[in-house]
Amino acid sequence: MMKYTLHPWHGVEIGAKAPEECVAYIEIVPTDTIKYEVDKKSGLLKIDRPQLFSNVFPALYGFFPQTFCDVAIADFCMQNSGVTNIKGDQDPLDACILTSKDIAKGGILVNAIPIGGFRMIDKNEADDKIICVLKGDDVYEGWKDIDDVPIALLNRLKHYFLTYKNLPDDTEKKVQIAATYNAAEAKEVIRKSMLDYQTKYGSR
Repeated sequence: MMKYTLHPWHGVEIGAKAPEECVAYIEIVPTDTIKYEVDKKSGLLKIDRPQLFSNVFPALYGFFPQTFCDVAIADFCMQNSGVTNIKGDQDPLDACILTSKDIAKGGILVNAIPIGGFRMIDKNEADDKIICVLKGDDVYEGWKDIDDVPIALLNRLKHYFLTYKNLPDDTEKKVQIAATYNAAEAKEVIRKSMLDYQTKYGSR
């Protein structure tokens, strides 16, 4: 009999069908004016910081359980971007979940279908963002690859990630999106992050 809530990073499985279909843990929803993130030690949601200025994330945002961004992710980023001296960001792999439904709070698990991603580099760290659709969504489940996503929505997602750390008088870009990639590459990034997790933490 289970007495305690499972840790959303280490205690929850990514799913038997991964990377074709993955479980994702949601930390932030579009109505949040606070950026929440999982405390790595306790597994509880904590306040990271208030959202800066008018930045509001236009999708559900969280991570894939039992993934980690380390050597395999960094190597894959360098191979495909041509950028050198990249490291993994030492976090679980980030997930952006597109849905037509209003979901009022985070701290939940969802089933997600990967359809693409952004190869984001934060200084010298690989910080990929995997774009998914919510399984069963009656509007978005028909989107199978990144080309199915309207360019206006992709630009909103890019704008958030390129600006969410910036102050108004910043002149130096803190992050860059080196590429937007398709579903096949997104699934390979997920596989690499699962490998990095197994290397770091072993099989759970």
